[in-house]
Amino acid sequence: MSVKAMMATILQNQLTLRGVHSLTPSDYEQIVERLIEHLRELELSLAAREIADTHEP
Repeated sequence: MSVKAMMATILQNQLTLRGVHSLTPSDYEQIVERLIEHLRELELSLAAREIADTHEP
C-alpha cells in the first residue's frame, strides 16, 4: 500500500468518526494529493527562507 493510499484511509477513518459519510474513495485521494502538494510547497518555502536567512550579511 502506498503512502498516499494509507493517508487516504486514515483520512477516511477520521472523517467517518466525525460523521462524514458522503465522500468517495477518490475524494479522499484527491484531498490527500492536495495536502501533499501544500506540504511540498511549504517545505520549499521554508527551505528558501532558511537559505535567504543564512546569506544575509
